[in-house]
Amino acid sequence: MERIAEQIIQWRRHIHENPERSYEEYETVAFVEKQLSTMPHLQLQRLTDTSIVATLKGVKKGKCVALRADLDALPIQEETTVPFKSKVPGMMHSCGHDAHTAMLLGAAKILSERGTQFEGEIRFIFQHGEEVAPGGAVDLVSKGVMNHVDFVFALHVHPSYETGTFAMRSGKMNAAGDDFFIHVYGKGGHAAEPHKTIDPLFIGTAIVQALQASIARKIKATTMPVLSVTMFQCGKVPNIIEDVALIGGTIRSHDEKVRVASRQIVEKTAHCIAALHGATASVQWQLGCAAVINDKEATEIGKQVAAKIVGKENVVCIEEPLFVAEDFAAYCEVVPGSIQLLGVHHEKLGTAYPLHHAKFMLDESALFLGTQYFTQIAEKICGKC
Repeated sequence: MERIAEQIIQWRRHIHENPERSYEEYETVAFVEKQLSTMPHLQLQRLTDTSIVATLKGVKKGKCVALRADLDALPIQEETTVPFKSKVPGMMHSCGHDAHTAMLLGAAKILSERGTQFEGEIRFIFQHGEEVAPGGAVDLVSKGVMNHVDFVFALHVHPSYETGTFAMRSGKMNAAGDDFFIHVYGKGGHAAEPHKTIDPLFIGTAIVQALQASIARKIKATTMPVLSVTMFQCGKVPNIIEDVALIGGTIRSHDEKVRVASRQIVEKTAHCIAALHGATASVQWQLGCAAVINDKEATEIGKQVAAKIVGKENVVCIEEPLFVAEDFAAYCEVVPGSIQLLGVHHEKLGTAYPLHHAKFMLDESALFLGTQYFTQIAEKICGKC
């Protein structure tokens, strides 16, 4: 087992050094395919150009379990000092997908080498495009990757938890994420004569303020989403009032009715305030994935397996749903599924930088725990391999 643990780290480091953006994971998937092709009994299938599915079938009929990892990196310039830091300018595995892929490769190697004397089927899904809405999981579901699957599982590394812990939650887990773009159309002119203009910047600031109040006053506090305005573009020089302003942001929600209602509130607020000032507004949406709802039975299986690996006392409960989005939701919409968190921080790393940070680092000794989790999930559902 020590040898496979070291192999997992080497796989992770290779992928970390060579990050690729979403939907462009050509070299990454080729590397994964090369590793899988050396493992016995696996049937490999490319459902898209930048993803791969490996299937291990038992000699007896039984349940089918799918295990998922993601391949893509983020457009972030790495600021760590690790010797295997990204070789690609402006690209980094700052969300841990390199670790996810390496952990699942480890599970594929262990399980395939144990042969086919088990019941059912194990699918190892190496997925593209998790970071770009609505996500590569949607593509794979449309191509039948969940056909005949009974359960689907995933792990996400997380620096908020120490190495040697799993963090778990049943029910609402990750939020739906929908991005909005509001264009405010006014009438430009000279800054010395604002009375002759319809100032889209002024109107846009009113829209930004109203959006926060509207959401808070029109949606029940216990189900209220998170709305963040993150973009405001208007003007190039100090003495000209522009014709157009652009406002952008995101809404994160856990309830589908709230998700729809929130979009309606944003649109009505933008249109009404713009009209009040003699301007017009348009609202465009980039709809992301749905919320992740962890299946109760699948999560219980995950808890039992995690407790066996690290001890019951090191399986902690996630008290509140997360507001980050995760396209694992696409699988959970059609199959009972569960995604949980793997602690990857150790005090020797210093500061626990968050996911998507340029200085994000993880404790590689945690990776074998993830491989054990995937391996024992498969054993529990498909019988002892």
